[in-house]
Amino acid sequence: MSEIKAVRIYHADLPGYRILVDRLWPRGMSKEKAKLDGWAKEVAPSADLRKWYGHDPEKFPEFKEKYLAELDKNPETPAFLALVKKELEKGDVLFLFGAKDLDHNQAIVLKEYANLQLTKDF
Repeated sequence: MSEIKAVRIYHADLPGYRILVDRLWPRGMSKEKAKLDGWAKEVAPSADLRKWYGHDPEKFPEFKEKYLAELDKNPETPAFLALVKKELEKGDVLFLFGAKDLDHNQAIVLKEYANLQLTKDF
């Protein structure tokens, strides 16, 4: 069964459809090494939200709530979810991110959101 995996881009040698889910390009990562199939910066957290959060784990619950609200309002979200659904039929989908914190980042929130939405008829 195919699944969505949130993986730090610097350690992403896994097979699957590779989508960068950061708004900014990860430091020190070349386009060749990244081997991306897509870059979904349009569904990444807004610049204001990203700057406010600043990767502070204490702010993560509020960040998650605000990011989920952004995803619900974002006109690009349905097309992104349709792409993920299509690619899951072929194999795993990797949500790649640059953050050092593996547990408190937007890819984790986006993965949870996508999994929830894809179990519904969107």
